[in-house]
Amino acid sequence: MPFYKAINIGSCATVFLWKIEEDFTELFRAVRLKDVSLARLEGMKSESHQKGFLCVRMLLQHCGYSDFDLYYDEFGKPHLKDGKHISISHSADFSAIVLSDKNIGMDIEQVKEKVLRIAPRFMDVSHLVNLSEADQTRKATVVWGIKEAIFKLKNEAGISFPDHIFEDEFSLADKKGKARLHFNNTVEDYEICFESIENYMLVCALKAD
Repeated sequence: MPFYKAINIGSCATVFLWKIEEDFTELFRAVRLKDVSLARLEGMKSESHQKGFLCVRMLLQHCGYSDFDLYYDEFGKPHLKDGKHISISHSADFSAIVLSDKNIGMDIEQVKEKVLRIAPRFMDVSHLVNLSEADQTRKATVVWGIKEAIFKLKNEAGISFPDHIFEDEFSLADKKGKARLHFNNTVEDYEICFESIENYMLVCALKAD
């Protein structure tokens, strides 16, 4: 089974990655699903999404949990029954979960050239100047991941990527950064860390102390 690796995020969180190489039947037979999860799985039109969903459950089992320990609130945010914080993401060949003592948001994104075409819609493109096209693509992917991760962590309707979430300038080599959420007349600061995983970018966001 291709458990890929674990990555520690400071002292409070660990990301667990699964590289999706099994076929659907192998994955389906390896997990136990509650009825609501089975219905959700059957409603997915894409086998890629189905396998990503099942590999998240494989990761839960790897960490000593099961699908029966996971539930979603009215806004679609995942929770574990024991109170441990969790965030979930999957993209093409990878599924990922992060388990944390603190509220956390996590996103994994495949690095694709098309992100540069839509970059002006969600980020400050001045942060891409003086970079090669390859690094522009990677950095824009990180910024998208930052905004997804903060959106997942905050979990409130109405948050806009371009209008409410702002990343500070950062270097790809640093693998960390800062961002802010301006929403509902408040400003919240976030610590960001990111990691390159093959042709993917993994991003985590934690509220700054």
